[in-house]
Amino acid sequence: MKMKVKVVTRKLVKPCKPTPPHLSRYKICLLDQINPAVNHTRILYYSCDDGESKCFLLEESMSQILSNFYPLAGRFNKEKQHVDCNDQGALFSTAQLNADLSLILKSHLDPQQQNHLLPVDATAADGPTHPILAVQINRFQCGGLAIAACVSHRVVDSASFSSFLAAWATAAETTGKLLIQPYFDHHSYFPAENPPPHDDGPDENIIAERYVFDSKAIKKLRQRLTTSEPPLSRVVAVSTFLVQALLRADITRRGKPRAALMGQLINIRERTVPPVPKNAFGTWLSGSFLDIAAEDTAAEAEGGNFPALASRIREATVQGVRDCARVLGDKEFGRKLLVDNFLDASKKGETEDCKVIWCTDFSKFGDYELDFGFGKPEWVSVAVMPLMDYIIMLNNRSNDGIEAWVCLQECDMQFFRQDKEILRLSAGTLG
Repeated sequence: MKMKVKVVTRKLVKPCKPTPPHLSRYKICLLDQINPAVNHTRILYYSCDDGESKCFLLEESMSQILSNFYPLAGRFNKEKQHVDCNDQGALFSTAQLNADLSLILKSHLDPQQQNHLLPVDATAADGPTHPILAVQINRFQCGGLAIAACVSHRVVDSASFSSFLAAWATAAETTGKLLIQPYFDHHSYFPAENPPPHDDGPDENIIAERYVFDSKAIKKLRQRLTTSEPPLSRVVAVSTFLVQALLRADITRRGKPRAALMGQLINIRERTVPPVPKNAFGTWLSGSFLDIAAEDTAAEAEGGNFPALASRIREATVQGVRDCARVLGDKEFGRKLLVDNFLDASKKGETEDCKVIWCTDFSKFGDYELDFGFGKPEWVSVAVMPLMDYIIMLNNRSNDGIEAWVCLQECDMQFFRQDKEILRLSAGTLG
């Protein structure tokens, strides 16, 4: 189905209390600097009788919570590498849709249409006039709502974005009580500097497909392991399946294999020694990286070895989590893990000799618990992320499956869609 979105109002919401002068400059850190210049997105779909009456509640609670998350009401100064916390305000829009929420939930909505629900373009994240936070309240004909939020990846990562959403929901549900306090101190650990040149911009011609792995699909993927191995996590099972399909599609398009690098993003909060607080603001991401030789990617064209790749991905993830403990105590090691490895991966991705695949896991952020005072969401999605070979994994509502959003260049997607395993999955006969 096609969806029409008509924007009704657009305004700037300012913090309910002015930001104190001594907090007028928020310094970003080196980890923020190497982030791609794009927006994180999250879209929360709610069933309710009268969405229009909820807009005032959402606006008021946002104003309250912005006093705590004050950098989100400012503007990014790229030249000076800080946020001017000038209380200019977050963008708050409302829009009307020509459909009922039930139709959206039942039909296979083209992921590209999700972008129409966003208040700003996913690439509008680095300019002096771009709002760091932008929200659009989309009202369905039935009265339901889709709360679409964008926040600059230059200032926060996906985990701190989720902390903001949780704080906003709590403020709305409890009429102003602020139970989540952000922690601002990351720039003192890894101060901003002049990192080597790297590609931090969005990619053009990126499209996305959404693949749903329910509990039955997860079970069948786990059955591909030998009986002596422990069960795979949902995320490892799905990421292994998708990486194999991406490698096969790459070989089909190019006509020959090449080396690959798989990068998995890891939230290091509460995993370091001493522990970084759960609600630490900014970017606190590490990565585990798995090199795949060209001869191994060639094997994927002949069916691949799911157990072997799954074991390697699992081992890389476990080691990546263990490494987090050393990040703060050993600055040289922390710099390599949090910065240099990402820059090296970015450099590899700029060549034709290596395919770099990124996987990020949003399934543990508790999005389906976000209650703004009118119930928990019926569905949670993202929009198309303008990054090449990028996989985002979200939880499903029943907490037993994974929804994977696969973002590829259009020339690659046509081969990925035709992959025999992807076709078997879409037909419900994965085995």
